[in-house]
Amino acid sequence: MRTKTLKKNKINVVTLGCSKNVYDSEVLMGQLKANNKDVVHEEEGNIVVINTCGFIANAKEESVNTILEYVQKKEQGAVDKVFVTGCLSERYKPDLQKEIPNVDEYFGTSELPGLLKALEADYKHELIGERLTTTPKNYAYLKIAEGCDRPCSFCAIPLMRGKHKSKPIEYLVTEAEKLAAKGVKELILIAQDLTYYGLDIYKRRNLAELLEALVKVEGIEWIRLHYAFPAGFPMDVLDVMNREPKVCNYLDIPLQHISDRILKSMRRGTTEAKTTKLLKEFRAAVPEMTIRTTLIVGYPGETEEDFEILKNWVIAMRFERLGCFTYSHEENTHAYTLVDDVPEEVKQERANIIMEIQSQISWELNQKKVGETFRCIIDRKEGNYFIGRTEFDSPDVDNEVLIDATKHYVKQGEFVNVKIIEAADFDLYGEPVS
Repeated sequence: MRTKTLKKNKINVVTLGCSKNVYDSEVLMGQLKANNKDVVHEEEGNIVVINTCGFIANAKEESVNTILEYVQKKEQGAVDKVFVTGCLSERYKPDLQKEIPNVDEYFGTSELPGLLKALEADYKHELIGERLTTTPKNYAYLKIAEGCDRPCSFCAIPLMRGKHKSKPIEYLVTEAEKLAAKGVKELILIAQDLTYYGLDIYKRRNLAELLEALVKVEGIEWIRLHYAFPAGFPMDVLDVMNREPKVCNYLDIPLQHISDRILKSMRRGTTEAKTTKLLKEFRAAVPEMTIRTTLIVGYPGETEEDFEILKNWVIAMRFERLGCFTYSHEENTHAYTLVDDVPEEVKQERANIIMEIQSQISWELNQKKVGETFRCIIDRKEGNYFIGRTEFDSPDVDNEVLIDATKHYVKQGEFVNVKIIEAADFDLYGEPVS
């Protein structure tokens, strides 16, 4: 006869969605570890916590399928308990409770203390930066704020994450110091909107001051900026980027579209002229800057003319990094009142066209790197290659530098000078040089 009381529980945290969810899972795991719980990330465990994403249709589908998969394992006796947290649970808790009742309990994005209690753990307020990182040891995400005050018509994030709340500079510095002590060399700053940082607690946009404080942390060598917003961008950030070698010449700034008609309907607070001017100012202030953006095609009412404007603008701007998504019609957003009138196949075709254009641009830009030497961080070994990145590349979404492991040895987690010997559209091939 199976006696559950004699078996030590192992809690398996499963993470879906974006880097902000990765961070939240790491905080949860840090709390559990501080409570002397046996906790793993996406391995076998008899208690499962699923940190869900509820952003767009594909992400929601993946989250629901993952919940169903673990509920089935519970019914088969392979796991004892299933808990669900994160954005999907925040947004659709009553529906989920009704449709998938076999989950032990659902928690929203701000209910960490309640989740810990259900896992027989106490929420420890004194823990600052005590996370169990799940990324390679050399980089970690640093969430500088939660929530968003922007009124973008297509976005459900404020429904799931609430209003913008900045974390104090001294708190973030302490967290960075603890990460550095564990061997982290690269901080990737994340928030729903980096450029809003500080307005709520310091009454001014304070990202530049935060960067000035973080560059003083010993052991941190790269600081990367993700998810800026074009309207109200604090230009003093560019001064810090120019002045401080630790701040990567890199900016992730999702622009979403460029047709004035679509931007207005999206409630983005900017225009084609303002956006193009801003990008030119970026290039002038930091000539070496790599700009990553993301775009949405198939937004309600997007005509062939709107798409042509977007397409021609992508060709003209020659972004170093670009991703493209098809519009997802999300309940309770402002755009949900509009007719989702662009057929799915047209959305996909437009996304493919944009990515084909970007693939060619990326290939041309990469060819210019052949023969050059770049300082790279080595993230991992995969098959016969060591995989690294330049300061112009973020993990998981950007170009990678591949080093033939059958010919060369480099240490994972370390910086190496790499000479580029060959280039594809989204990959660089190189060899280490002393």
